Amino acid sequence: MTAPTAVSSPIYSMTGFARISGRVSESLGFTLSLKSVNHRFLDLHMRMPGGTESLEMQLRRELKQKLVRGHIEVTLNLDRGPRAEASYDAALVEAYLSAFRVASAQHGLGGAPDLNAILRLPGIFNGDNRGSDRGSEEDSRALEAAILKELPSLIDALNTMRAQEGSALAADLSGGLDRLQVLVDEAAGLRENVRQAYFERISQRISETLNGAFDRDRLLQEAALLAERSDVDEEITRLHTHIDHFRTLIEAGGEIGKKLDFLLQEMNREANTLLSKTGGITGNGPRITELGLGMKSEIEKAREQVQNLE
Repeated sequence: MTAPTAVSSPIYSMTGFARISGRVSESLGFTLSLKSVNHRFLDLHMRMPGGTESLEMQLRRELKQKLVRGHIEVTLNLDRGPRAEASYDAALVEAYLSAFRVASAQHGLGGAPDLNAILRLPGIFNGDNRGSDRGSEEDSRALEAAILKELPSLIDALNTMRAQEGSALAADLSGGLDRLQVLVDEAAGLRENVRQAYFERISQRISETLNGAFDRDRLLQEAALLAERSDVDEEITRLHTHIDHFRTLIEAGGEIGKKLDFLLQEMNREANTLLSKTGGITGNGPRITELGLGMKSEIEKAREQVQNLE
């Protein structure tokens, strides 16, 4: 078995989660979370409260610079802080009611004032700043500054988790390569026997067809040529090359998900060709078929794991 090799760059899984919380003021706090799952490309899904459009654009820009692949859910929740008991400005309500009565008397209008409408008027509730655009703008700027300040550490936390997942996947992939290497090596040791069995089968069938009326030397040349075409040496060589390349990519680290997936497709193609060449061959043919099926199983397991690598 091959011992795990330290990689020069982290290998990131596309699965991870990170969250930060903070307060802008006593009355305004926030929680920002990043949740990542696998995706062919970088797909940002923003869940932001109304009025944070400017912040959303800045978050998108920063995340695109730091992340490569994955479906990323970005969720921002705001905490307006503990609420005091609702109290209203009695003098202001009385002023509104007085104005209503005066206006009704002056214009000869009937009806009673609507309390629900009065309570929605600006400044009725104590501490109500709905009439202050300046306060809202200040809160928005403070919120943006606080979140953007914490964003790098949040991305680092996400990548730390993704790197841990990626390291575990790399170890599993290395173990799968070890098993695949054993299968390929055994098949390599059996290929000469298979070629000889194929040669003998072709010779026998041609002899039976011609009933002995043939040029033996010519027959042997044709049979040898056909047996050579059915040799699995090229497939074995390519599989060894792909395995070595796979190991090199894992050791180098970085953004290797798509490259590994392509290599595994090539490995699967070679395993299929090996199986097609050895089907129905006597001798060690059935064993090579078992080995080829084992190769395909290991390759498929690796492909499932590679789909989650950045």
